[in-house]
Amino acid sequence: MASAIQGIVATPREGKFNKGHARRVRMAGLIPAVVYGAGQPPVAVTVDPRAVTKILHSESGHNTIFDLDITGQQGGKAMIVDWQNEPIKGKLLHIDMKRIAMDKMMRVSVPVQLIGTPVGVKTQGGILDQVLREVELECLPNDIPSHLDVDVAGLELNGVIHISDLPHSGSIKYLGDEKAVVAHVTSIKETAEEAAAAAAPAEPEVAKKGKTDAAAAPAADAKKK
Repeated sequence: MASAIQGIVATPREGKFNKGHARRVRMAGLIPAVVYGAGQPPVAVTVDPRAVTKILHSESGHNTIFDLDITGQQGGKAMIVDWQNEPIKGKLLHIDMKRIAMDKMMRVSVPVQLIGTPVGVKTQGGILDQVLREVELECLPNDIPSHLDVDVAGLELNGVIHISDLPHSGSIKYLGDEKAVVAHVTSIKETAEEAAAAAAPAEPEVAKKGKTDAAAAPAADAKKK
């Protein structure tokens, strides 16, 4: 399981939750947050941004499951599901935390890491192209991987790794099309042709319309005759 070294301690907020309230919270060295999920009502709280940053910067990032201690209330396991940063300095402004039921399946997006250099690149002049940087999966909280390691060392020219080829363990179930390409080794020529095709301007719609009108004109004249 992607678990944190330490949890987050949260203190319930009271009063009007306006911009002035949020500003006062941040001036005190904390940030506003909300906790919801697991069939319980949402709770507005304050948390230490340093604890949040430590979790977000960990190997498992926002997929980390941690112990949430809410002062005066029942805590439990939780996960950070959304956060806001100040656009210029990048300081944390607000986070959303979701209570996690450890016996319930949940959906997460997990990064894919390619391991090794393909044979098709080493000896066959190919290029490794990673199409999907992360994949969505469903599993029990204890089975959430911090990332997925995919060995591509044996991949030859034109070789492909599909979602169905990704490692399976525990309760993990991949979502989406199993035939979707995660990575493949393609030739330099194919890559250049694809780039050229993508860069080529589309034929103007006006030109197509003109051809259709011109072709229709003789038919119209013939009808009059």
